[in-house]
Amino acid sequence: MAAEKDIIINLILVLLFSGLIGFERERNDRPAGLRTHILVGVGATIIMMISLGMHAINVENDAGRIAAQIVSGIGFLGAGTIIKEGFSVKGLTTAASLWATAAIGMAIGGGYYFLASLTTVVVLITLFILDNFDFSSGSKKYRNIKCTVTSKKDLVAKMNKVIAENKIRIKKINVAKVDRETINVRYTLRTKNAAQLIELSNDLLRLEDVLELNIHP
Repeated sequence: MAAEKDIIINLILVLLFSGLIGFERERNDRPAGLRTHILVGVGATIIMMISLGMHAINVENDAGRIAAQIVSGIGFLGAGTIIKEGFSVKGLTTAASLWATAAIGMAIGGGYYFLASLTTVVVLITLFILDNFDFSSGSKKYRNIKCTVTSKKDLVAKMNKVIAENKIRIKKINVAKVDRETINVRYTLRTKNAAQLIELSNDLLRLEDVLELNIHP
């Protein structure tokens, strides 16, 4: 088993690295945020350290067997963050970040500090920086709309369906309560052009419970 000094170093590093990744997911209101990523990273680190410690005690124990279970097992946790809404699927990036966090934890547990550090940097660049770029074909841009609607059940789901039928991707949704009867729904949408957004706005306004709609740059 690793020395107490190594244990402390490993846990501090995984707390920092997985916490940074989790913070990015938390600020974007993702299903798995700061605490989930930290727990995944710490858990992977501990399991990896135990696996290596068992191998050191008895060389016949395969140190890779327990680690392999982390790789396959984390998939079930990641699947829980994937949500299907209408024709769109959300949570794939969060599921991937959980899987990467587990790998970082395993690297720290195995003593590969440089590998873990470099991987964390790559993951953060992917999440923070590349999120601002759009690599899709065409001249699609992100636009924001704000809808004031009644707080009827399933209304947001109906709005999401209308957006999906217009073949527009939802990047973010924020719902805020105004009073007992109305709520504000803010969408960040990826559209091809202004004409597509206007057509969508007309379709949304046809819904009986959409009271007001504003388009923002």
